[in-house]
Amino acid sequence: MDDYIGRRGLLEPAHLKSLTRRSDARGLIQLASHAGAIAITGVTLACTWGTWWCVPVFVLHGMLLNYLYAGQHECSHWTAFKSRHLNNAVGRVFGFLMFYPRDEDRWYHFTHHRHTQDLDKDPEIDRRRIVTLASFVISLSGITYWRAMFVNMVKHAQGNLWQNYLTPEQRPVVIAEARWHLAGYGAIAAVSVALGSWDAVIYWVAPLLLTKWTHQTQNLIEHTGLTHAPDTLANTRTITTIAPLRWLTWNMVYHSAHHTFPGVPFHALPALHRAIVDKIGHEPPSLGYLAFNRQMIRGLAAGKSPAETFA
Repeated sequence: MDDYIGRRGLLEPAHLKSLTRRSDARGLIQLASHAGAIAITGVTLACTWGTWWCVPVFVLHGMLLNYLYAGQHECSHWTAFKSRHLNNAVGRVFGFLMFYPRDEDRWYHFTHHRHTQDLDKDPEIDRRRIVTLASFVISLSGITYWRAMFVNMVKHAQGNLWQNYLTPEQRPVVIAEARWHLAGYGAIAAVSVALGSWDAVIYWVAPLLLTKWTHQTQNLIEHTGLTHAPDTLANTRTITTIAPLRWLTWNMVYHSAHHTFPGVPFHALPALHRAIVDKIGHEPPSLGYLAFNRQMIRGLAAGKSPAETFA
C-alpha cells in the first residue's frame, strides 16, 4: 500500500516524506496504552462481576477489545511500527483476538483502498449495504458482521474461496490461516472445558461479540452515503470526535486523510489532516458519530437511501 496515493500532487514531496516517518516507540506507546486499558477493565470486570457495576465495565471492556482492529488495520499497512516484524507479529495476534485472520484482512483491505466506493470492485460495499432502517439496525448490532466473519473462516478452512481479488499465491495462505485460527480457537475451547473455566467467554468472546455495535458505527460512518466517484476527499468521511475516541481508534477518525495517503502512520494523521485542509481550503466530508446515526435513522425512516440522506 506504500505505492498508493489517493490524490497525487496535493502535498509537497518533502512534507509528505516527513509525515510518513514510522516509529517503533510511538507504536509501542499506543499498543501499551491500549493493552493496559484492556487489562484495567478486565480486572475491574472481575471485581464487579455479579453486580450492576459490571454492565458499564463490560461494555467499556468490549469496546476496547473491538477497537483492537484499529491496531490490526495499522499493522496491515505496516505503519503501526517502523519494524516490519513488529507489524506482522502484532497484526497476527490482533487478528486472532478479533476472529479476523490477518492476511485475509490485509488483502481484502488493500482492495478496498485501491477501489474505494467503486460499486464493482470495492468488496467493502457489500458489508455495509443498507437499504432499510431494519437493515441499518441489524448491521449496527454486529450480527451480520460476525455471521460473515465466522462463515467465511469456516469456508476458507474448507478451501472454499470465492474472492476474485486473491491471487493464486495468496489463496493457499488464506486457507492455511483460517485452519490455524480454527485450531487455536478449538484448543482454547478444549482447555476451558477441561478446566471448567468461563474466563475466555467472560473476558474475551462475550464482550467482543456483544459490544460490536460500538465499533460498527466506525465501520459504517467512514463511507456510507458518500459519492462513488474516485476521489478520496469526497468518498471518505472524517469523523469529528473527542480526544479519548481519537486515541481509541488509533486516529482512524481522520479517515479521509488516511485514504488519501495510506502510507502515513496513525500518529501523523492529525498533522496530515491539517495539511490537507490548508491545501484544499475546506474540510472533507465530516460528521460526528451521534449525528451520523441520527441522520441515518431519520433518513431511512423517511424512506430515503443513505445517498439521499447525506446529499
